[in-house]
Amino acid sequence: MATNTLQENKMGVMPVGKLLVNMASPIIVSMLVTAMYNIIDSIYVAQVSESAVTALSLAFPINNLQIAAALSIGIGVNAHVSQSLGEGNQKAVDQAAGNGVFLVLVVSALFAVFGIFGVRSYYTAQSHIQETVEGGIAYTSICCIFSWGIFMEILGERLLQSSGRTVYTLVSQGLGSIINIVLDPIFIYGQLGVPAMGVAGAAIATVIAQWCGALLTIFLNVKFNADVHFHFSNLRPRRESLDPILAVGVPTFVMNGIGSVMTFGLNQILQSFQETATGVLGVYFKLQSFFFMPLFGVNNATISIIAYNYGAKKPERIVKTLKTTFGTGLAVMLVGLAAFQVGPQFFLRMFNPSDAFLEMGCKALRIISLSFPMAAIGVMLSASFQALGNGTDSAIVSISRQLVVLLPAAYLLSLSGDVNLVWWAFPIAEVASAAVTLILFRRLYRKKIKPLF
Repeated sequence: MATNTLQENKMGVMPVGKLLVNMASPIIVSMLVTAMYNIIDSIYVAQVSESAVTALSLAFPINNLQIAAALSIGIGVNAHVSQSLGEGNQKAVDQAAGNGVFLVLVVSALFAVFGIFGVRSYYTAQSHIQETVEGGIAYTSICCIFSWGIFMEILGERLLQSSGRTVYTLVSQGLGSIINIVLDPIFIYGQLGVPAMGVAGAAIATVIAQWCGALLTIFLNVKFNADVHFHFSNLRPRRESLDPILAVGVPTFVMNGIGSVMTFGLNQILQSFQETATGVLGVYFKLQSFFFMPLFGVNNATISIIAYNYGAKKPERIVKTLKTTFGTGLAVMLVGLAAFQVGPQFFLRMFNPSDAFLEMGCKALRIISLSFPMAAIGVMLSASFQALGNGTDSAIVSISRQLVVLLPAAYLLSLSGDVNLVWWAFPIAEVASAAVTLILFRRLYRKKIKPLF
């Protein structure tokens, strides 16, 4: 059975360069489409007021936490399914998919509870401007209460990726993006008989798009993903499935979730200057996705390829994949560095900025983008940590970068009284993170990859 699986699945036989292009391209395109509609979301909201932009900026840690939770489930399932396919273990594949759905139901319910009871306290702790607080509460509560869509969409896409069917993720995310872009002006400004709802309208458009994407991924998996079989019996939690999923997923959640803690902390530091600084940080996170999304797309494809070939005991393909992805990731981030150094005004003017916002934003983009090449090292090598079940190493890298270095550095730099110095915390943190990543990767290589030769 294992031999037949390897003959049929391209992850075990296709040339690595071609395989990476084949698998990563649809993911990258779909992620760029998602980045585009997130930016368009903010551009529409920016026409309402600068406080509305700040409300979305303050919502970013919660939105990021949702994505972190969704990715932790999706990547955990992805790695387990890919490795099980490489081993030819169909039972493990099917149980992993079912237990992934179980985790989606549990975690989306927890976010719904927060959306009902916790959002107001979250916003009043960060801002005293009424327009910002009320707009943020409306936006975040809607996104949390109806969060099932984003969780199921990401899980469905990772199941397609785990078996090499990445092209279908382009279809699902493309549909969601188009729906969101079409609905944004209708719900934000009030069109076609729909009342103007401002920031709340942006949230409604987002969750409708997410639910449509989720339903489509369910259909695509059932119809076209022959490597994964869905049965209601597999929804029952099983330790043999949950343990490997959570072994990768929990550290992945920590790795991505601490970004929410970091952003919340940075917002608190920047609020001590002026609310414009918080808005600049939020806009930066929107804009940087144009370059980090392709990086993460390559990373996601790499996880599946490495996990599959580790299960199939093909170390040469693992090493070749790592070399190829590292070079690709570095090239992407060098493009991002050049773009933010040369044309920050072009990007910022899309958000209807005041003169003060534009001046501060240009300085921020130029300084922060100096960290991009170092970021490529951490993101690309973290794929090997996640694919080989060492998600803890990824978490260590993220904690070191965002909590141990970035936040303390930002706070110390803020004591100067110059907000522009705070942005230097990003390059400082990425240099430290790259050093830690290389040390951990060397240990992982010796322990898991080298013995396969």
